[in-house]
Amino acid sequence: MKIDTDNLLNSILDSLSRIDYIHASDIPNIDLYMDQVTTFMDEQLSSTKRYEQDKILTKTMINNYAKNNLLPPPLKKKYSKEHVLFLIFIYYFKNILSIKDIETLLRPLAEKYFHKEGAPDLSSIYEEVCSMEKSQVEPLQEEMKEIYDRAIASFLDAPEEERTYLQLFSLICSLSFDVYVKKQIIEKLIDSMEN
Repeated sequence: MKIDTDNLLNSILDSLSRIDYIHASDIPNIDLYMDQVTTFMDEQLSSTKRYEQDKILTKTMINNYAKNNLLPPPLKKKYSKEHVLFLIFIYYFKNILSIKDIETLLRPLAEKYFHKEGAPDLSSIYEEVCSMEKSQVEPLQEEMKEIYDRAIASFLDAPEEERTYLQLFSLICSLSFDVYVKKQIIEKLIDSMEN
């Protein structure tokens, strides 16, 4: 196995620099039918697909989210801007959290800010969270360089034909451990919300 490690790191750092989010102002201010919601989400989040055939959001998913109390029910089969914001949160959370955890996390948001007058509104909460996340990209790039350098410095005594694989394996293990630990922390924080 031969991997161009310099290109790999540059590709990773480049992908981190392109991380963006759907701005609340990009979401239509009119209520949408389900087909319009799935089309909007697919257009806006297509860059997050790993494989071309991956689905961002389907009608079945939306119906299941409403049935599992992750998403407030539509009004007359139409979804508001706030519904779309909820769907964006769900889209990102579903990769790491259980349905129950997502429901626990989003329930207070639905109860206090969904279709409620006053400040803050759901759009401003969403924008605040996203801008905070965007500010983490540069520190993540630096952290990624450090993790990458440690992985490339590992297994230097391994036979050359095995070294690249072992270094890549080491990198994946380090990143996986980081995700595992952060997931544990997230779950503990969500558990504290139930008390």
